[in-house]
Amino acid sequence: MMELVKYEERYKANVQNYQLVEEQLRYTNTPQNCLQLAEQDADRANILALNDNGELVTFFVLHANEGVKPYSDNDKAILLRAFSTDFHHQGKGYAKQALLILPHFVEKHYPTINEIVLAVNEANVGAQVLYHKCGFVDRGVRRMGTKGPLIIMSYDVPKA
Repeated sequence: MMELVKYEERYKANVQNYQLVEEQLRYTNTPQNCLQLAEQDADRANILALNDNGELVTFFVLHANEGVKPYSDNDKAILLRAFSTDFHHQGKGYAKQALLILPHFVEKHYPTINEIVLAVNEANVGAQVLYHKCGFVDRGVRRMGTKGPLIIMSYDVPKA
C-alpha cells in the first residue's frame, strides 16, 4: 500500500537520488529545488509517496495560502505543485495511486482545506488525462505560466 508522508531529514538521500528526465523537466520542478524553496516558505510542504518497499516513487508539494492565490480565489484551497514520478518508477501506476489517496491525506493533515487546485501545462496531455481520471475537474480557468499556458484543475475535498 502506498503511503504519503511529509518530508523529513531522514528522507534526504531518497530525494537526492530521485531522477527526472528532460521531458519531465519541461513541466515540473525537481524535488531537490523544492526542498530549497520550502526552506524559505513555511507554506510549502514537500510530500513523498512511498511504495510498499519504502522507495520514494512520486513527489509533490502542497502549497497553502499565498501559493494558491494565483490560481484560485478560494481561501480554503491548497495548491498541488511540482508533481512528478521518479523516472525509474514511471508507468507503474504510482502517480495515480498517489493522487487517489491525496484527498484523504489533505483531509487528515489540512482539516480546513476544502479544495485541491493544480495547474497543468496545456501541452502536457498525459498529465491532464491522469488528473481527470483521478477526479480533478477543468472548470475553464486558464493562466499563463513560465513554461506556457496552464489549465487550472480542482478537486473538491469531501468533508466527513
